[in-house]
Amino acid sequence: MSVLRLQLPTDPRWVNIVEKNIEDILTDHAWCEQKAATNAITIITINSEFPDLVTDMLALAKEEIEHFQMVHEIILKRGLTLGRECKDEYVGELAKYMKQSNTGSRVSGLVERLLFSAMIEARSCERFKVLSENINDPELSVFYRELMESEASHYTTFITYARKYGTGIDVEKRWREWLEFEASIISKYGKSQSVHG
Repeated sequence: MSVLRLQLPTDPRWVNIVEKNIEDILTDHAWCEQKAATNAITIITINSEFPDLVTDMLALAKEEIEHFQMVHEIILKRGLTLGRECKDEYVGELAKYMKQSNTGSRVSGLVERLLFSAMIEARSCERFKVLSENINDPELSVFYRELMESEASHYTTFITYARKYGTGIDVEKRWREWLEFEASIISKYGKSQSVHG
């Protein structure tokens, strides 16, 4: 996944934890999709003056909700239950970094929100790739392969808009700093039955 430029790969042994807790990973994944849709809508709410951004965020939010529905259908098909949403510590650390990095301008706020979003999509994409290649479940292997491609597309969308509307900001430098920050925290994760955990 060098295209994503993530500095630390997920240990494939994480999948062994996931396989023992399929209901938990599917529940967590479903809520990740819901939160991704909500995030896209938040971007629209704060930046409604950019018609192309609004159009693409609407499409992205719709796709994330469709993914939520797909995960929920797998949960129901397997006789499992969609559990309660759990706090995502990884995303919480990224959100804190996003807020600290915002200089207070609208442009900075938009760029940091877009890079925050790109970071989550990049790691989710990488995790889905690891799942698709290592899980002993043919249905989920195919499912995560397909979603991996979708997450990669979302990552590209967020990065593209950060570059387009990041006037006066060295977006490439900021993205390198985001990658460095993510590398500094990700080693704590990949040890539980959640997408980012």
